[in-house]
Amino acid sequence: MGLIAKIRAYARTFRQRRRDAPMDLNRLLRRRPLLLCGVSAFEMAQFVSSKLDTRLKMLAEIKTSTLIGCEFCMDIGSALSRAFGIRDEQLYDLSRYQTSAAFNELERLVLDYSVAVSKTPTDTPVDLLEKLRRHLDEAQLVELASAIAWEHYRARFNQALGVRPAGFSEGAFCVLPERDTPPPAARADRALGS
Repeated sequence: MGLIAKIRAYARTFRQRRRDAPMDLNRLLRRRPLLLCGVSAFEMAQFVSSKLDTRLKMLAEIKTSTLIGCEFCMDIGSALSRAFGIRDEQLYDLSRYQTSAAFNELERLVLDYSVAVSKTPTDTPVDLLEKLRRHLDEAQLVELASAIAWEHYRARFNQALGVRPAGFSEGAFCVLPERDTPPPAARADRALGS
């Protein structure tokens, strides 16, 4: 997919729900213009960097968002994933990607890498990097690591400020968190007896 097509797909998906977002990220960041400039510049750099297939980056990002449990990221990520060619079958099978026929070898490796990088502390097995290097050059691997790390930033920022899903995936399948503990809001509600 060419750069212009990527930008149009992203803009179309984002525009469709931005006005209805309960907590608009741009509105939050506008309170700190320097942060808005920095985040916008890095988002654009991530977006236009094209050494790695966009589909692989989207798979890594959506997997990362499910591991962290960011509801906004899963919502918009599911919609953007579809816009960039991720099939619904892949979104359905994301939590069981290792055994699903919906993923090829490289996609499984990318998802394994997302899981490894998302652990605390990060645990990237040497053999996993060697397998990835059979398919990706160093520039592509850097881009993949950057996409995963940036998704961590997005998810943590959104969670820290209580950014909620905005309905980007309304009427379509949206991935779910892959963690055992409930999100902070659910734990707080339970603690308060709600």
